[in-house]
Amino acid sequence: MIGIRRDSPLAPDVLPLLQRHVDLMWASSPAESVHVLDPAALAVEGVAFYTLRDKGEVLGMGALSRIDAGHAEIKSMHIVAEARGRGLARVLLTHLVTEARGLGYRRLSLETGVEPIFAAARALYASAGFEECPPFAGYTLDPNSIFMTRAL
Repeated sequence: MIGIRRDSPLAPDVLPLLQRHVDLMWASSPAESVHVLDPAALAVEGVAFYTLRDKGEVLGMGALSRIDAGHAEIKSMHIVAEARGRGLARVLLTHLVTEARGLGYRRLSLETGVEPIFAAARALYASAGFEECPPFAGYTLDPNSIFMTRAL
């Protein structure tokens, strides 16, 4: 049974997924365009971290990082390759949007890559109402990044 819960990015059963995500980001984008957070950076106040599990097994994760009282950023959204194609990314994204609303955010933004490996993610975000936008929250224009946002 699929479940999503607030979790710790430092939990022993979460760290292998986070490492896979970090490794994939570094392998997929030029170093100057990698904006992935390490587990400790996801464990700070102002970040709500979630895991998606099936029968206890961690299959996905995502986080909401506070930008200001009305604006958050999706960070580290990832579904393990072996579980892709089951609609889990959409389930997780829907959960993150719902949680962001519940936390009082009125806008949700994200940064993703332009490389082909990120095409499915970009399509998912667009289908969920995210639109391209200028850089936000300290990001700068980057030919390897796409910035997206949506009102809640």
